[in-house]
Amino acid sequence: MNVAAKRSVYEPDQAGLAFPRYPVFDDAAQERRHRKVRLAAACRLFADLGYEYGFAGHITVRDPEDPNLYWTNPFAKEFGAVKASDLLLVDHDGRVIEGARAVNRAGFVLHAAIHEAHPGILASCHCHTINGMAWAALGRRLDPITQTACGFYGDGQALITEEAGAVVVERGAGHSVAAAFGRDTKVAIHQNHGLFSAGQESIEEAVWWFVAAERACEIQLKAEATGHPLKLVPEANAAHSAKHLATPFMAWLHAQPMFDRTLRQHPDVIE
Repeated sequence: MNVAAKRSVYEPDQAGLAFPRYPVFDDAAQERRHRKVRLAAACRLFADLGYEYGFAGHITVRDPEDPNLYWTNPFAKEFGAVKASDLLLVDHDGRVIEGARAVNRAGFVLHAAIHEAHPGILASCHCHTINGMAWAALGRRLDPITQTACGFYGDGQALITEEAGAVVVERGAGHSVAAAFGRDTKVAIHQNHGLFSAGQESIEEAVWWFVAAERACEIQLKAEATGHPLKLVPEANAAHSAKHLATPFMAWLHAQPMFDRTLRQHPDVIE
C-alpha cells in the first residue's frame, strides 16, 4: 500500500489484511438505499443510548441524486421503531416529497438551514441529551481535557448564543444557527438548548461526532464537579490529536462497531 494514500494512521502497511473502507455504489438508487438504512439505524442507535426525549430529535442526510433534498425521521415516531421505509424526503421549504407522515417543524427549520447554507455538510444530528443540555446551559466551549475533547479543538466546535433557550420554529432562527457552522465544524453547542453535529462525508461521521461530544460534555461536567482545577492538554498536543483522530474518515471508522451492533440487534431497520 502506498503510505501517502492512507486516510488514517491506523491503516495497515501489511498487505492482505482486512480494513474497513467506504462503500462503493453502482448507482444513486443503491447509495440512497444505503443512506436510508444508516439513517434509520442511527435513530435506533440513539434510542439505545438513551438520547430520545419525546419528539425532540432529528437526524438528516442529503439525497445522493438531488442534494437539495434530504432524508429525515418522521415527527413523533419513536426512534427505537424507525425503519428505512418510515423516512421522509424533504426539501428546504419543509415540503415532504416522499413519505406519509409530518416532518418535525423545528427539525426542518434547523436542518434545512444547515444543509442549505453549507453544501459540504452531508448529514446532521440533533437530540436533547442530558449531558449535552447540561453543558449547553453553561454557554461555554468544551476544553481540551481528553483525547475525545481534543477532537473538537479549535474550529472543530462552535458556540451558538443566538436564540438561546427559545424554541426554534421560525425560518430566521434556523439561519442564525446555521451561520455558526464553519467549514471544519464538527459540533455546535447551542446555548440553553443542546448539541448539533455535522458530517461531511457520511451519516456515520455525524453520528460519531454527536456521540463523542455528548461523552465529552459528560466527562467535563464530572471533572469540574470534583472541584479540582482542570489539566488542559497542551495546545500542540491537542492540535496533533485533532489532526490524527478527528477526520471524517476516522469518525466513520469509530462508528462502524456501533452500527454493526445496531443492525445486528435491530434487523427490521432495513424494512
